[in-house]
Amino acid sequence: MRTYLVGGAVRDKLLERPPGDRDFVVVGTTPEEMLSAGYRAVGVGFPVFLHPKTNEEYALARTEKKHGRGYRGFVFYTSPDVSLEEDLRRRDLTINAIAQEDDGTLIDPFGGVADIAAKQLRHISSAFAEDPVRVLRVARFAAMFPDFSIADDTMDLMKKMVRCGETEHLVAERVWQELARGFAAACPSRMIKVLAECGLLAQIMPEVAALDGVAERLDYHPEGDTFVHTMMVVDAAADLQLSAPEVFAALLHDIGKAKTPASVLPSHHGHEARGAKLATAMCERLVAPNEFADLAILAAAEHGNIHNSLAARASTVADILSRLDAYRRPERAISVVRVSEADYAYWHTRRGTEYPQGAFMRAAMIVAANIPAGDIAQKTIEKHGSNSQKIAEQIRQARILAIRKTRELPTHTNAFQKMQEYNAAVAAEFADKDKMPDKDIKRFVVLRPDAK
Repeated sequence: MRTYLVGGAVRDKLLERPPGDRDFVVVGTTPEEMLSAGYRAVGVGFPVFLHPKTNEEYALARTEKKHGRGYRGFVFYTSPDVSLEEDLRRRDLTINAIAQEDDGTLIDPFGGVADIAAKQLRHISSAFAEDPVRVLRVARFAAMFPDFSIADDTMDLMKKMVRCGETEHLVAERVWQELARGFAAACPSRMIKVLAECGLLAQIMPEVAALDGVAERLDYHPEGDTFVHTMMVVDAAADLQLSAPEVFAALLHDIGKAKTPASVLPSHHGHEARGAKLATAMCERLVAPNEFADLAILAAAEHGNIHNSLAARASTVADILSRLDAYRRPERAISVVRVSEADYAYWHTRRGTEYPQGAFMRAAMIVAANIPAGDIAQKTIEKHGSNSQKIAEQIRQARILAIRKTRELPTHTNAFQKMQEYNAAVAAEFADKDKMPDKDIKRFVVLRPDAK
């Protein structure tokens, strides 16, 4: 019985990346011997065991044989006579097919170490084409390692898999699993671009693929193309350290532009409403979790309104906050503002510069959320009776007034400092109620002293 550290743990160690989960392959044993040694069986379909002390995964060396379409169409074979090299050969990329012995010796039958040195993603064998999920994995690894290139023969094989229909058998849940991990990667646009190059993007996210070639107004978007703009926004979101749901929302924020009538291009009036509708359908098809779907739909619908919030009436801002459900879900409302911020900061020259709409929307949310709604409701009941519509309208008017006062704040230093002190107190109240993360509270300011 021999055990070897394999896969991502070995790869990441060679890349000097932070260690993640460790996986092991066991050669020369049986399930019965593993159980007698105290390991707990957890695998479904092939023998995987948890170490009795560390709970790390140990899988018996295995081979696999294709017998149907899709990633589930495999028969696995395990036996004490399956070698380590046979187990490694079934893996997707050479950089993931390196094993390490207990003494640190590397076993690298397919040149993974050399490919790491050359910064190259390369498939091991033609068996790569048997599992369509591997196309998604290569795209995700391209996002994780943006300085790695994809070998030409690997990209050719990926294109062939799409053309021959193998990827049509992908299951939505498995697709989403890979996409979500890519949205959390260092360069998420790389995943989308790789999927576009091999043809899979048009199959799984046609709404995004349709952005390619859609004209933009050059005075707003000098890059001139909506797909190019969207990729820049996605990477801006990653650079700003936005979460995976926020990066996904950045990807979908302008998908409504693909449905702009050709007769009005490059203007895109009304693309937000079109985009929200498309985002809803897309999220349902991808079985995106609510955390991702709700944020993407809201960002598609409201990012334009947030961009225009400084010029909008206080009542309009109050309505935006209501549609964002900002008083019950402040953290999600802040996420929508962050996505809008990434849309603003997509040009590198804007990184680190102030997005005044973001500061204003955060301030508006604080002051509107902290009106004495209970007192207003009680006074309204005393005057008009239990009229829920009247109560809601009085609370809305109070919020509008609070937002208006925030916007009309005098710009001289003393008044600004007093409002900052007020906001700090309100932020502390939010913190006490644990309504939103500390990192967000620190970003709550009204407007810079010279703001109008």
